Amino acid sequence: MSVDDLYKNSIESTTHMRTILNKIESELMMEQYFNVSENLASINADDINNNTLKMQFYYQKGLFAALTNGKIESVFYFFSQILDDLDEKHQSIFSYLAFVGLGITYSKNEQNEKADFYFSKVLDYINIHKDETFDKGSINAYLKILTIVFFTAEFYIKMNNYDISVELVNRGIKLCSEQHITYYLPRLKFLAAKIAIGKHEPKEVVDNLFTESLAFAKINQNENVELRINTLRKQYEENQN
Repeated sequence: MSVDDLYKNSIESTTHMRTILNKIESELMMEQYFNVSENLASINADDINNNTLKMQFYYQKGLFAALTNGKIESVFYFFSQILDDLDEKHQSIFSYLAFVGLGITYSKNEQNEKADFYFSKVLDYINIHKDETFDKGSINAYLKILTIVFFTAEFYIKMNNYDISVELVNRGIKLCSEQHITYYLPRLKFLAAKIAIGKHEPKEVVDNLFTESLAFAKINQNENVELRINTLRKQYEENQN
């Protein structure tokens, strides 16, 4: 095989891997966890010959494990591949996606101080890069930004910090609107409803946010969000009586 053939095969392999990982990224955002699990399991890290794609793979593995209550050791291992090796200076967005995943893991285990340590790093990153734009053709660049915005907002809602969470949710919705990305809109509108409830906004405001969130969830065929909306709506209605 000639050098040209090897180069061509390498390019084709990288392009193919990028396509697969981008597909997984979309599935992860849509909470299609069965598909994510199967597709991630089909990939061998040693077959990825590009460091950026390798970081994308490890962040997806780590975030998937964090979101589906995987073993904490696994979460730490996947993210350490980025933080301690592939991006040890923490200069890429993948390090901040790793921080998000670690924050989620600690938050799920009610270790909120440790979670806040990581989410505050992410919040700084968001604020520094808030005016940054990406290649319009690169939807996955925006998905990564939306991922860190969404989960950071979700954490600060849990901490009843509505000033930060409102700003993040609005930023996320604006980004979705500007880039015509609907993956996160149902979940962002759902967070907006939770904030409105927490801030004791008028019932009409809360109901409108529930309605918007449900509409986007149906458009995106995201049954998980639909279930969460209906559950929270029921709780909200019961508390109103």
